[in-house]
Amino acid sequence: MSIGSFYKTSSSSGLITIQPSAADLQAFTDFAKLVPKAAANAQRRAINKTLGWLRTHIAREVGRKEGIAMRAVRQRLRAYSVKAGKQQGKLWFGINPLEASRTGRPRQTQSGVSVGHRRYGGAFYKKVYGSKADIWIRTASKHFKASDYPNSEVSGASGPSSGWIAEHDSRFPLAKAKVSLEDVRPLFESWTRRADARLLEILKQELNYELQKYLRGNARG
Repeated sequence: MSIGSFYKTSSSSGLITIQPSAADLQAFTDFAKLVPKAAANAQRRAINKTLGWLRTHIAREVGRKEGIAMRAVRQRLRAYSVKAGKQQGKLWFGINPLEASRTGRPRQTQSGVSVGHRRYGGAFYKKVYGSKADIWIRTASKHFKASDYPNSEVSGASGPSSGWIAEHDSRFPLAKAKVSLEDVRPLFESWTRRADARLLEILKQELNYELQKYLRGNARG
C-alpha cells in the first residue's frame, strides 16, 4: 500500500520520491473511473509542479543555510518528471562535498582566497588540474585545515585522487577546498513531509480544474 512521498539517502546523495498517499490515491481512483484521462493529466501536472516547487525551496534553504550560491545548489538537484503510465516523480540531490570555488565568486587576496563568507588562509585560486580554476592549498602549509578540504585523500605520484593532486611528483601535494553538505541530511524528512502536503494541495487544484472542464463540456452537450 502506498505510504505517500518518501526519501532515502546514500553516502553521496539523497532521493525524494513524490507520490500520493493511500487515502489520496483512493480518492483519485474514484475520480479516474469517471474521467480517467483527465484524472491522469491532473496527477501528472500535480507531481511535476511539486517537483519544481521542491527543487526551488531546497535550493533556497540549502543556499541560505550553507552560504552557497543558489545556482550551485540547483546544479546538484535533478528532477525526474512523471512518465506516461507512472505515478511517481523523483528529485535527486547530490550531497558529496561541493567545490568551494562554485559556492560564490572567489577572490584572491594576499592572505589567501575568499568566497562568500568563507576565508581560506594560505590558499590560491588557479587552474591546476582540469579546465577550471579551483581553490587550492599546499598540505604542508601552516594554514591547512582538514575541515576545509573534506572528502580528500593524499594522492601519490600517479596523479589526482578525491580532490587532491600531486604537484611536481608529490613533493608539494595540494588539497582542493570543498564545502561539506552533510548537514542537509536531517532536512530530507521535513522536505518530504512538506512535499506531501504541497502535492495534495496542487492535486486538488488540478482535479478541480479537470472537473470544471468536464462539467462545462457536459453542459455544452
